[in-house]
Amino acid sequence: MPGGRLTYADRQRIAAGLAEGLGYSDIARRLARPTSTITREVGRNGGPHAYRAAAAQAATARRARRSKPAPRPAEPIAAETPYGRDPEAVRAFEDRFMAMMVQTGLPPMMAAVLVHLFTSDTGGLTAAELIQRLRVSPASISKAVGYLERLGLVRREREGRRRRERYIVHDDIWYRTWSASARSIQLWAGTAQEGVGVLGAATPAGARLDMTSRYFQLLGGDMAKAAENRWRALSATRPGSR
Repeated sequence: MPGGRLTYADRQRIAAGLAEGLGYSDIARRLARPTSTITREVGRNGGPHAYRAAAAQAATARRARRSKPAPRPAEPIAAETPYGRDPEAVRAFEDRFMAMMVQTGLPPMMAAVLVHLFTSDTGGLTAAELIQRLRVSPASISKAVGYLERLGLVRREREGRRRRERYIVHDDIWYRTWSASARSIQLWAGTAQEGVGVLGAATPAGARLDMTSRYFQLLGGDMAKAAENRWRALSATRPGSR
């Protein structure tokens, strides 16, 4: 029933929905469940491409047979109560934020890590803190952070003289990411233009590459200029900038 544990029939419907190419929110509506429930279920059982109802059911049964888990650690919001936040509202927002990231292409575990970094007031967490919040293995955190690093969304920083690392989301993350995208597009433009010389500008293939190159040149230039201008404008409005 809605709100209870997922049944085998529920898992079969989840698998069928994934096979149809449905998003997590669409599957959640079919089952009258929160999107976060579907996101966690699929994420912990192989992901959207490897999810199997029978395997997920068996894995759940194995987990249930293990010793009773320790009490759920304090939610991340608990340390932020001085700000007067409603813990339930924050938790619901985190679920929606993660579901949005998954819907737009980010793998579930990577989305979960990024959401917790974003909603932390410090903008950074250690591996141990992420493991406690998400209740997953160190390997899962390591894999997720590595993936986010390659996208330029997360950085590793040492905590003073301590050996442990803290994973950071900086305030200028989207400026850096957008600028990197602009540079990538300029690479497309340059390589496509090389192809024009190889294939011949008067040929259909050469003309296609030429159009690609010119389009990316314009787009990359616009992106780089917009990123710089917007970041300067936003920086000027930040507290303490004047």
